[in-house]
Amino acid sequence: MQLQVLFEDNHLIAVNKPAGILSQSDRTGDTTVMDWTKAYIKHRYNKPGDVFLGSIHRLDRPVSGVILFARTSKALTRMNDLFRDRKVTKKYWAVVSDQPDPIEGSLTGYIHKDAERNVSKIVPKANSNRHKGAKKAQLDYRLVGRIGSNILLEITPDTGRPHQIRVQLAEQLKTPIRGDVKYGFHTANEDGSIHLHSRSLSFQHPVRKEPVLITAEPPEDDQVWELFDGIE
Repeated sequence: MQLQVLFEDNHLIAVNKPAGILSQSDRTGDTTVMDWTKAYIKHRYNKPGDVFLGSIHRLDRPVSGVILFARTSKALTRMNDLFRDRKVTKKYWAVVSDQPDPIEGSLTGYIHKDAERNVSKIVPKANSNRHKGAKKAQLDYRLVGRIGSNILLEITPDTGRPHQIRVQLAEQLKTPIRGDVKYGFHTANEDGSIHLHSRSLSFQHPVRKEPVLITAEPPEDDQVWELFDGIE
């Protein structure tokens, strides 16, 4: 599969991650987007030996869209600081089949991750003895389109908790994402994807100090995403 590069300079590189591909290595040993991006850099610039590529953030395996890597250790440190200080604006698109009520709003909750089962859930409060390690999660959402039973939401998370958008939409808004059977949608997508897409990242460049906006189109070969062609 050809790598779609969205942004590239001497410090950073962003690509459009296909759904179903790992962001970085795990115990499965499957090929990752990081592997592909390293191979691309090695080939394009004829680099000998191992290529440095720093992981700044990650996307869940069934999620598509913008993923950003650092090409230098300086850029990695500075981008990690920007993410930690919430100076990166992340926007996602999600397709659901239940209209949220209200159609625009904010969600706040505490998320506890069960690492063994790889599933997150909303818990009553962060200091519960039963759910130590639960962390506060916040996001904004708004309805941006509807075609039949397919409803497109734009999600702007303020925090970056495991499976945050998936579990907050499912448990708090009662609108599970299409294909996301782990969090309550009734039918899996045939290819194992879910209809959650990392639409854009915006931030101040860590070295040049210029504004950067990186945008990714949803998967082209998906009939549900095709319904919303032309929506910005």
